[in-house]
Amino acid sequence: MLGRAEALARFGWLAEVRWRDVAEQFPVRLPRGYLAGANVASDPRLLTALPADAELDFHPGDIPDPVGEQARSPLPWVVQKHRDRVLLLLTKRCHVYCRFCFRRDHEPGAGEDPSADEWAAMLDYAKHSGAEEVILSGGDPLAIPDARLFAAMDGLRPEIPIVRVHTRAPITFPSRITPRLVAGLRERAPVWLFVHVNHPSELTVEVDAALARLVDAGIPVLNQTVLLRGINNDVDTLVALSRALVARRVFPYYLHHPDAVPGNAHFRVSIAEGQALYTSLRGRVSGLALPTYVIDPPDGSGKHPVPLLSPG
Repeated sequence: MLGRAEALARFGWLAEVRWRDVAEQFPVRLPRGYLAGANVASDPRLLTALPADAELDFHPGDIPDPVGEQARSPLPWVVQKHRDRVLLLLTKRCHVYCRFCFRRDHEPGAGEDPSADEWAAMLDYAKHSGAEEVILSGGDPLAIPDARLFAAMDGLRPEIPIVRVHTRAPITFPSRITPRLVAGLRERAPVWLFVHVNHPSELTVEVDAALARLVDAGIPVLNQTVLLRGINNDVDTLVALSRALVARRVFPYYLHHPDAVPGNAHFRVSIAEGQALYTSLRGRVSGLALPTYVIDPPDGSGKHPVPLLSPG
């Protein structure tokens, strides 16, 4: 991993960035392969992964807990917003720390993984929660070893039949999608895998191969995109992304309105801009390629579709 700004300086990015102050707020981490072939001046992969001074700016719209998880967390590492679903945070680690992320709680000295007791309590709560689905998230659940991931899945069955794995690893660290991982996921079906692609440039040859390994094994793959200023807030990019995903047998599931976490204001768009973009997108792609535009409000009630603009 490239975790030090000195290692990134060779890309001509951090000369003017107060990277030490930024990294104290939210660490910087990138796998070396993620930088391969990237044009640091404009590549969306790096615009969302490398630090910026704007992360240090206060914005009046900032919300420390923008999707209301704290009030819906009955135990550490557990979030339950809905009776039939429970979300487990298997780790705080990711292969890439996306700069727009709403989970930025990497306080100095804070543990990045649950303790043994927290892990056991987390699984026990989920099994007795009455949920029909479990969402394995983080951080990135594929930042932990296969054995630990599979142990979590096996420990939740048969009480929770449907397992969802929400991960960026096929995109940010595609070599993580090994034959052993794919076989283990397939053996534990039904498993649904949710990835996170924000721009067509992220769909490299290596990413394509990782996604194909999953889909060819019969593992359903769905995508969640965040609407981000300067990255994908134009309809041509959104159209190209939706079509590229469908061509790779990945369903464009959600288009997320950006969460108002402190440090990401430079990525945010307004609801009105998002509505206009989504209306244009609807007119240019089929239903198969059309994600649902949603917002996750700070009251902890979960995702809601954003109202469409009225015709005319």
